[in-house]
Amino acid sequence: MKLYTRTGDDGKTALFSGDRVGKDHPRIEAYGTVDELNACLGLALAAVVGEDEVSPDLRKDLAQIQSRCFDLGADLATPEGARNADKVGRFVDEDVELMESLIDRYTEAAPEIKYFVLPGGTEVAARLHLARTVCRRAERLMVHLSHGEPVTPQAVRWINRLSDLLFAMSRAANHAAGVADVPWMPKG
Repeated sequence: MKLYTRTGDDGKTALFSGDRVGKDHPRIEAYGTVDELNACLGLALAAVVGEDEVSPDLRKDLAQIQSRCFDLGADLATPEGARNADKVGRFVDEDVELMESLIDRYTEAAPEIKYFVLPGGTEVAARLHLARTVCRRAERLMVHLSHGEPVTPQAVRWINRLSDLLFAMSRAANHAAGVADVPWMPKG
């Protein structure tokens, strides 16, 4: 099977429903950014090499989140009510609740935060911060899309929680490695 199809040479691509839209359509921008986020998560996961108290869970949780990001891409690529919509697993309240429990667990794995934190510390933490910023962009694009087209509300809530989780994971990774978070040093 060839990787190229030539069907996108006209600047359009197919949604899972079969409908064709421009490659700059807000729906494509949203799930394309989720794909970029997934690549950032893979980069972070590749850097988790230790066997401290956080690393095994971090590896497992990041791998699961990567699969959920793929699910999110399918959700975004298939508007509710479109052809093939019944083949897509939509995000539900339980998905959001699971994210909240993970946030709580990773938050407890680091000391209480007393200052604004800059991206950095360990390589893993820095990569998680990069993923967090891409996650925030994906969230903004999903919200923008929702102003004109249906987007699963729980998917928007899930991506919002994911950015918080990535922040908590970065702090937990730094703490487990014995590296302090990088504090913001305000001007003046």
